[in-house]
Amino acid sequence: MPNFTKKAIEASFLKLLNERPLSKITVKDIVTDCGINRNSFYYHFEDIPSLMKSIMNEAFDKLIVQQPVFATLEDCIKATIKFIVRNKRAFLHIYHSVNRDVFEEYLWDACRYCIARFLESYFSDCQIDERDKTIVQGYYVSALYGQISLWLATGAKDDIIELYDRLLELSGGLIDELFRRIKDK
Repeated sequence: MPNFTKKAIEASFLKLLNERPLSKITVKDIVTDCGINRNSFYYHFEDIPSLMKSIMNEAFDKLIVQQPVFATLEDCIKATIKFIVRNKRAFLHIYHSVNRDVFEEYLWDACRYCIARFLESYFSDCQIDERDKTIVQGYYVSALYGQISLWLATGAKDDIIELYDRLLELSGGLIDELFRRIKDK
């Protein structure tokens, strides 16, 4: 039964976070919404930031299970942003809160994981210099993280999947050339 209660707390929090800013959500709001008492909340979570971290960690764990390998850079990017897009208003509220660091840590880890899995898959048939791999991974993690952060900072008005599709279209030859150079080294 505790797992059910924990899931109810998380669902109520996400629902409320999609409706209003993080600073306007209290533990009382969450427990009222899901019909439990405060002690039940504190049995599962220390506070609201720990609840946020738990939700993001679970989303990250789910990503790892669902996507152990990425065949294309497009798949990698879409997997990274799927949870964020589904909860766009909630993430906008977190992004513009004092607890933004919790989200930034989640986003960085998700970007790093996805790009690393993609590069491992892409270069699985050849030996590449570890330094080159580290440089390319850092570049793409930073680019993915930066684009998502920029999208949120500017109000997440555009369709980010569409933006990434266009970016990949524009940079397709550049990406292919970069990877060819690494393989040919």
